[in-house]
Amino acid sequence: MALKRRNRVEPEFSLAAMIDVIFLLLMFFMLTSNVVTPNALNLQLPSSTSKTMASPSLSVSVRKEGSFYIDRTPVTEANLESSLRARIRAAGDDPAKTTISVNAEVGAPIEYVVTILDVANKLKLKTILRTDPKTE
Repeated sequence: MALKRRNRVEPEFSLAAMIDVIFLLLMFFMLTSNVVTPNALNLQLPSSTSKTMASPSLSVSVRKEGSFYIDRTPVTEANLESSLRARIRAAGDDPAKTTISVNAEVGAPIEYVVTILDVANKLKLKTILRTDPKTE
């Protein structure tokens, strides 16, 4: 009784097709990464060697629990834009020349600061992020 030997299938895998796919994906991501623009606020950070700064017209503060204040007057987040606009109009200032300082309490979520900066960006106001000076 002669046993026939079955044809053995040799497992082979051609990498040529996978290399082509990886190359095409690489080209796609390289080309599209230049087109994507981040959705961010255009902030110009102040640089100075002196400890004095430009005097802001208004001060907007936020606490860590989410309460907003314009010159120590409490304001809701929904009324922040209209209150700022009314304060600028009442002062008779030009919005393009108005500077506000943004004060955030330690531990305040960054979302609240971004909300203030977004409102200032809509109103075309200049902003200063107020910080505490480091003591050595």
